[in-house]
Amino acid sequence: MSTIFTVSAITVYAFFNVSLEKDENERLKTLTQAASPSIKTIKTKGVVALEKDLSWRNLLEKDQGIEWFDADGKLLAKEGSIFFNYPLSPNIATRNLNQDSPLTQKKGNIRSVSIPIYTYVSETTLNLEGYIRASESNQELATKLNRLRLGLKIGGLTVLILSSLSGGLLTFMVIKPIKQSFHYLKQFTADASHELRNPLTAIKTSVELMQSRAENLSNDDARKIAIISSATEQIKHLVEDLRFLSQTDVMAHNSPLEYPQIPLDEILEDLADSFETQAACKQLDFESRLSDSVLVKGDMHQLKRLFTNLLENSIKYTKTGGIVKLYLEKRKNFALVRVEDNGIGIPQEYIPLIFQRFWRDDSARHQDTEGLGLGLAIVQAIVQKHRGKINVKSKVGVGSSFQVYLPLA
Repeated sequence: MSTIFTVSAITVYAFFNVSLEKDENERLKTLTQAASPSIKTIKTKGVVALEKDLSWRNLLEKDQGIEWFDADGKLLAKEGSIFFNYPLSPNIATRNLNQDSPLTQKKGNIRSVSIPIYTYVSETTLNLEGYIRASESNQELATKLNRLRLGLKIGGLTVLILSSLSGGLLTFMVIKPIKQSFHYLKQFTADASHELRNPLTAIKTSVELMQSRAENLSNDDARKIAIISSATEQIKHLVEDLRFLSQTDVMAHNSPLEYPQIPLDEILEDLADSFETQAACKQLDFESRLSDSVLVKGDMHQLKRLFTNLLENSIKYTKTGGIVKLYLEKRKNFALVRVEDNGIGIPQEYIPLIFQRFWRDDSARHQDTEGLGLGLAIVQAIVQKHRGKINVKSKVGVGSSFQVYLPLA
C-alpha cells in the first residue's frame, strides 16, 4: 500500500512540477512578445521613450523584469525588479531561435525566457534587430511545490495510518474466528479425551474379567478378546496423549510456570536402569554416560516422559545387535541430553516432519512396530514448555541422534 502511494505521489508531483514550469515559461514568453515592438523605439528614441509604451507594462508584474539587447548582445535597457544577472548567451545566434521556440534558462531562484526580434528588410530578407529577455523569481513556484510536497507527505502519512489501522482491524476480524475455531477444537479434544476415559476403563475391566475366566472360552473367543484388549489399550494411550497435548497447548498460551529444581542426572539414571533391561531383551547394547549434579527447573514426570519416548523410539527402531546410547553433560548454560542409536535412521526430507502429530515414516510402518505417531509431538511440546530446544541428526542405515537442551537451574 505504501509503495503504491509513494509511486502515485511521485507521479503527481512530477506532473504538477512540469505543468507549473510550463505555465511560467508561457507567461514569460507572452511578456517578451508583447515587449518586442519596443526594441525599435529604444534604438531610435532611447530609454526615455519606454515611459510612453504601454503594450507590455500591463503584463509586467512586480517580481518580473525585461531586458532589451542589440544584435550583438549588448544591453540597451531594462525595466522591472527581477533580472537574470548573466550576460546573454554568447551562442544564442546559432540556436535558430524564434518567438515560438524561445531560449529558456534557469539559474538559482530566477527563470528567464529569451527571444530574437527580426524585421523585414524585404519580402525575403530578415534583419536581426536584437533580443528581449524576460525574467522572474521562482519563489512563488517553489512555494507552490513546497505546499504540494507537504500535502503529499501529510496525505501519505494519513493513508499509511489508515491502511495500518484497517489492516490491523481486518487481520483481527480474520484471525478471531480462526482462533475461536482452534480454541473450540482444543476444547473438544480435551472434552473427548476426558469423556472417553470412563468407557475405555469399563471396556478394559470387562475384558480383563473375561480373560480371568479363560477356561470357559474357546481358543477363537480368547484370541478375539486379546485383540479387543490390545485395541482398548492402544486407544487408551491415544486418549491420554491427546489430553496431554491439549493441556500443553493451553498452558503454552498462558504465562510460563515456575518449576522447582530437580536433579536431571538422577531421573536419567533411573531410566537408564530400566531401559538397559529392555535393550537386553531385544539383544541390544545399552551405554550411558551421565554427568553428576545436573540441576534443571522442570516437571519431573514430564521430563521422564520426554526421555522415555526418545529411548523407546531408539530401542524400537534399532535392529538386533545394535546399540543405544544415553549421554548427559553440561554445555554452557544448558544441560545437554543425547539419545543416539545405530538404527534404521530417518530420511533427511522427513526430519522437519517428525514432530508433527500422527506422522510416521513409511519405513517405520514397515517395521511392524506399535505407535500412534504422537511420541515425538509430545517430546517437542515438553521441551518447548521447559524453554529448551531439540535438534535431530539422522542418516538412513546409520542411525539417529536426538539432542535436547534444557536451561540449567
